[in-house]
Amino acid sequence: MRVSVGASVMLVLVALGIAVLVSAMSAAGGTRTVIEAPGSEQSTIAEHPDAVTALPDSSAATEIFVHILGEVRRPGLVQLREGDRVIDAVAAAGGYTDAADREFLNLARFVSDGEQLVVFAEGEAPAQAAGAASGGSGIGGAGNGKVNLNLADLTTLQTLPRVGPALAERILQWRELNGRFRSIEDLMSVSGIGEKTFAGLRELVTV
Repeated sequence: MRVSVGASVMLVLVALGIAVLVSAMSAAGGTRTVIEAPGSEQSTIAEHPDAVTALPDSSAATEIFVHILGEVRRPGLVQLREGDRVIDAVAAAGGYTDAADREFLNLARFVSDGEQLVVFAEGEAPAQAAGAASGGSGIGGAGNGKVNLNLADLTTLQTLPRVGPALAERILQWRELNGRFRSIEDLMSVSGIGEKTFAGLRELVTV
């Protein structure tokens, strides 16, 4: 009897131990199932890096286009970046030809989108170039004191009466949109220049 009771107690204890072990293994298995899901996603990203979308580079410079003509090796439209200078436009067009006048353009000047540059041949630059090269007039200023509307920069335009920074900027914008001033009367197409203002500029500008 004592042996039977002892055996029964032993069997009960073994059964309880097995039950506890099975429960622990089931719990551990359930925990592993929850953890595996995110791990598998990470593996997918690591194995397929193309699936990760790269953020745009906010530091990338804006593309601009400049029309360069004359004595360069590849005249036409060149693609530059905002902040580039005249020297970059010349380089993008293949550089100067042997006949180019290398003194006319200010290579350090910043270029703007839609701008047109002309590289003249030696001896063919307009009279304005002579004044600029000799230190007399700035870019677009002629030796006869007139400002060339197609060559003048922002600073030179502001030497004209009643032309401040805002109006000078509108003149440049008109030139960028329309290409060139074909006559001085085209000035009246610029916003802010009426007949009275034009009358004061008529004898001071040229094209």
